Amino acid sequence: MKKSIFALIGGIAMLGAALAGCGGQPAAKPAEQPQGQAQQQGAPQPAPAEKPKTKQVLRWNLHSEPPSADPGLAEDTTSAAITKALFDGLTRIGPDGKPAEAVAEKIDVSKDLKTYTFTLRDSKWSNGEPVTAHDFEYAWKRALDPKTASNYAYQLYYIKNAEKANKGQGSLEDVGVKAIDDKTLQVELENPTPFFLELTAFQTYFPVNKKLIEANPNWASDAKTHLGNGPFKMEKWEHKSKLVLVKNDNYWDKDSVKLDEIDFSMVEDENTELSMFENGEIDWAGSPMSTLPIDAMPAMKDSGKLQVKPVGATYWYKFNTEKPPFNNVKIRKAFAYSINRQALIDNVLQANEQPAMAAVPPTMALSQDGYFKDNDQETAKKLLAEGLQELGMTKLPPIKLVYNTSDVHKKIAEAIQDQWRKNLGAEVKLENQEWKVYLETLHEGNYQVGRLGWSGDFNDPINFLELFKDKNGGNNDTRWENPRFKELLNQSATEGDAEKRKTLLREAEQIMMDEMPIMPIYFYTHTWVKNDKVKGVFQDGLGAIDWKWASIE
Repeated sequence: MKKSIFALIGGIAMLGAALAGCGGQPAAKPAEQPQGQAQQQGAPQPAPAEKPKTKQVLRWNLHSEPPSADPGLAEDTTSAAITKALFDGLTRIGPDGKPAEAVAEKIDVSKDLKTYTFTLRDSKWSNGEPVTAHDFEYAWKRALDPKTASNYAYQLYYIKNAEKANKGQGSLEDVGVKAIDDKTLQVELENPTPFFLELTAFQTYFPVNKKLIEANPNWASDAKTHLGNGPFKMEKWEHKSKLVLVKNDNYWDKDSVKLDEIDFSMVEDENTELSMFENGEIDWAGSPMSTLPIDAMPAMKDSGKLQVKPVGATYWYKFNTEKPPFNNVKIRKAFAYSINRQALIDNVLQANEQPAMAAVPPTMALSQDGYFKDNDQETAKKLLAEGLQELGMTKLPPIKLVYNTSDVHKKIAEAIQDQWRKNLGAEVKLENQEWKVYLETLHEGNYQVGRLGWSGDFNDPINFLELFKDKNGGNNDTRWENPRFKELLNQSATEGDAEKRKTLLREAEQIMMDEMPIMPIYFYTHTWVKNDKVKGVFQDGLGAIDWKWASIE
């Protein structure tokens, strides 16, 4: 899935009077004159004029600048939401939570479940040019090209020879995706993949325009050159300040799109965002695109406006397993066992989260009880002493914990810093970084401990485990790798029996929790407040958001 920029997302506000900029229903027609009056005057009366339809504008805050609006490079929740608004895949997750035909009008699957043939409907880019099967083939192979350096390329590995091509062990020409003609795309998979039509709704599978990209490598960073095929198109992007999307009249399903415009502000400060909502400057506050002050949680609950939704996502800390002292598994486990997750939820988060003693969230859990105990101080101290001895140390060196800028992450980090100091005697320094810089810090391995959230791209546990399959995988960052873990994931890919497959994945998760490259902390809930006039904003069970069907009453 996607890296989540947030931990807890919530807010408080009493909805005010009519909010400035909100759209509304078309005005009622003026009363018509009686028919007889026109006849008496001997001349037809002009039709009464209708007031113009009120423009439907949704106002939203993004906690930070989207790192990318290129679907081949997007890797976080903010970028994913924006690209979903700007692009359409072969399928799209509908309001029922299931993949439905989108650019693909017809989908045929072979008897062995390994070959998919997509017949494309007539659809266009936002500039009016036709979208073709060649655009999909180019996009997928571009993401797999090692030169592109897409951190999400592994999400295409279900396609035949895709992994080999991405790792430089095979040719892109041998990848199992081919445009038979402009309207027909044929895809051959390595193995039957029951969730493949969910994947084709994911951003890495979106089409991109070859001619544009080859002419301008920076096409996706400027509204003047951005080109998509989705329900909206980009009109303005003032970096780190404002992003404006408008309805795409060339979208194949434009009649389903009710919003005329989405205006995004980019305010990092949670208190400022709360004030913006209370003052009627934005229509939605909280999950999944932003966050609000934790201190507001009690009043937010009391107001009755708080909406809460459990989602398939996990908040965890990553350990850099190549940097001391976290190159020792016992030290990693000591740090993981020593925190009190339930106290963190009760005293800091306050949004009905669940303590996480596993990587995979409850919606697709492999182990209902988890793999270790919360707040296990006795075991933590024992492991710490053994780990230090193995490293030839008498005490822990100073530890640096990095996190991306957010009041929520800061409060969580401060609480864990205090627990580690009291329980392990650890001296922990905290450092916050802007989101895009922070992602680079993790990818480059310039950290000891770093926070991250992970929400699923599709509802299957493999999505949370495959991140750590390869040491140099695009979204691993821990530098951890285990041969048996990798073998189990490979076996699960070819196992047709659902229960046997689950057993393989459970053993894999057990290995990961035994070696603890990540420290699970809690399973997310999404919390938000909104203007009552906002309807139809869709959030799926994994926390992804889609504005295609949104409206302002």
